[in-house]
Amino acid sequence: MTVKVLVTGASGFVGSRVAATARRQPDVHVRLLSRHAPQGPEYVHGDLCAPPSLRGACADTDVLVHCATQVGGDAETVQAVNDHGTRALVEEAVRAGVRRIVYVSTAAVHGRGPFRGVRPGEVPIAPASPTSRTRAAAERHVLDAGGLVLRPHLVYGEGDRWVIPGLVWLMKELSAPLTGCEALQSMIDVDTLGRAVVAAALSPASGGGVHHVNHPEPVPVADLLAAVSRELGEPGGGTAVDVVTALDRAAGSPLALHHLGMLTVDHWFVDDAFWKDLGCSPGEGFAAAFTRAAPWYRAFLDGRRVS
Repeated sequence: MTVKVLVTGASGFVGSRVAATARRQPDVHVRLLSRHAPQGPEYVHGDLCAPPSLRGACADTDVLVHCATQVGGDAETVQAVNDHGTRALVEEAVRAGVRRIVYVSTAAVHGRGPFRGVRPGEVPIAPASPTSRTRAAAERHVLDAGGLVLRPHLVYGEGDRWVIPGLVWLMKELSAPLTGCEALQSMIDVDTLGRAVVAAALSPASGGGVHHVNHPEPVPVADLLAAVSRELGEPGGGTAVDVVTALDRAAGSPLALHHLGMLTVDHWFVDDAFWKDLGCSPGEGFAAAFTRAAPWYRAFLDGRRVS
């Protein structure tokens, strides 16, 4: 029996991996929601910023996998897409009788931390940015409909324009390597996340609720910094600075302080049951996955410098 899956955000970093993985599954028919949908049976027109356009979008759909997110931009657009758009999409899915709704959210809905060995439900929702606040609202719409919310923390790999590039930018701002960071970060490579999302969408063992979706082994920040330096040659010299000195240097830059806040505070989320219940492998871990993605990062960073 063919399972009909509708994916939103399929042109994005995570959504593209979800769509590609779903297409490789036997007896799965994938359609993509797009506001600029080309002609063809694979595409469904719908714009999260325009709820009336979503009418009928979930017709003849068994599973809705919602990966579309507005990250940054003006507050009105962020709320329109993440909050109001998700509410309208979920209402349409319920109206159409969709049997499973999966939403790819973020652990950022919990706020700044520290979080050490935190399991689902152990800490409150306390978002600290408009994007996170509206994604928390989106989660509520999905959960109220009996859906499943997946919360990765740091997602990296080919196509990542935020996590590793942001770290490289920070090191350049500091003009020095950073030492003394003992924090732990939950991370997952984007290909493994794509597999996990599809496994959750298709597994009969997967019900509603919330799961943290990261590799079970958190990454020490010291290892993260060493891998970036080794594979990407960043930063380009300078005497190493400790956390206190780095915070002082970053005092005039809110973005640098944000990145340092992420690096110097534990963000370690635990959910071993997710992988066990799905029978899905969490992948080979940060060291191997980052090494594999390093050529893409080098090309991306070189291209950005030229532009």
